[in-house]
Amino acid sequence: MLSLTLIASALSGVPAAPEWPFEVVCEGQYEYHLQGVATNGVDAIYWSFTTVLVKTDLEGKVLARVEGPSHHGDLCYANGRVYVAWSNFFNKPGADGQVWVYDADTLELLEKHSVPEATFGAGGMDYANGHFYVIGGLPTEYTENYVFEYDEQFKHVKTHVIPSGHTHLGIQTACFHDGRWWFGCYSRDGNPGLLVCDAEMKLLSMHEVSPSIGLIGWGEGRFLMAKHFGEKYQAKLLPMRVDEVAGLVREG
Repeated sequence: MLSLTLIASALSGVPAAPEWPFEVVCEGQYEYHLQGVATNGVDAIYWSFTTVLVKTDLEGKVLARVEGPSHHGDLCYANGRVYVAWSNFFNKPGADGQVWVYDADTLELLEKHSVPEATFGAGGMDYANGHFYVIGGLPTEYTENYVFEYDEQFKHVKTHVIPSGHTHLGIQTACFHDGRWWFGCYSRDGNPGLLVCDAEMKLLSMHEVSPSIGLIGWGEGRFLMAKHFGEKYQAKLLPMRVDEVAGLVREG
């Protein structure tokens, strides 16, 4: 008997998502490492490999790709477009932080927006409740992280301060899911790899697990977390679930 998901998929013409839990292996090998992932929540995943933006289906088959200058960071999907945090350098003041906007179907570059508040380099972003949130680098002398909130015209609304202590190179990835913010950092020298905040950016917990190269929500309490494997640079998504102690743990 066909599942309701498969029946709905057949009627809509949209391919059904694999049964949970599942992995997604991105087709191909890339020169630079993965910076982030995003999804349209239906049938596509977007992968940012520093200088190459890739669109795949849910099985990892490449549907489109475009090249760009270093470095394209973490990204998000909203309203038929893909938004990528971009910066000319990282982790020191004076970076030219921007958001590059691509058509979600073709990956055609549509426009660019300046986000000068991300002075240490715009490294990642997500979209929630009609606003964009940009994260970035953090020089060693700083002991708190910053999240820059913008409206849909990229007018600066507010700078949120997260009392996380220093994290190596700041925050790398941002994911808003289940009413919370999940920020991926590099876990090294005792620094946390995951910061969890509520919708108002109040820090709730910190964990060792490190979704520093990509995290997307996939159903209540579920995530797909990026990981490198094999030769440089190949990437895949692993199924994860929320855990109160560890933050996120492998599913299945």
